[in-house]
Amino acid sequence: MTEYNKMIEGKIYDPNDAYLLKIRSQAHRLSKQYNDTTEEETIKRKEILDELIPNKGENVYLQGPIYFDYGINTTIGNNSYANFNLTVLDVCKVNIGNNVFIGPNVSLHTALHPLRYQDRNQYFDSNKNYITDKEYGKPITIKDNCWIAGNVTICAGVTINEGCVIGAGSVVTKDIEANSLAFGNPCRVRRKISEEDRIELKKELL
Repeated sequence: MTEYNKMIEGKIYDPNDAYLLKIRSQAHRLSKQYNDTTEEETIKRKEILDELIPNKGENVYLQGPIYFDYGINTTIGNNSYANFNLTVLDVCKVNIGNNVFIGPNVSLHTALHPLRYQDRNQYFDSNKNYITDKEYGKPITIKDNCWIAGNVTICAGVTINEGCVIGAGSVVTKDIEANSLAFGNPCRVRRKISEEDRIELKKELL
């Protein structure tokens, strides 16, 4: 099994494997190139995103700056949007659905490290003749029609089900059931989103 396959499957892997270094470096380079463009450079931005995130749908818009560890491990559905400073540590799969709104300074962290420093600290791999460490991860899924507000951190292994709103500043450590308003640190479901939340009932907004 390759180190890439170990990484994707959530097993302990070597992050300094030559192939992983190559594709991670490419994602960092493409992220920087995207961040150096302006909003008017639509064709150039599309070309960069097509290479960085080949598994994306139509009408995906990332405001930038963006930061991806691999890019190729992330899928983004149709009509999804992310505001400033989206950070995606996609050592495992990140699946973002259709019509997902992501606020500024949102981080998606699939990466994990051992809790014991004896397992976590760097070490010299005499077989490969370089310094490395032990890492692993768990996937993140954000299903269709969700809104992730600003400054939210979504942790490894979390699934946010359809139609959810995650309030600003939340740290999401557990799955969120569909059509829920959830917020806090740790993030908790506060109530269901219902017909009573229809915008036409908010007379002060109309």
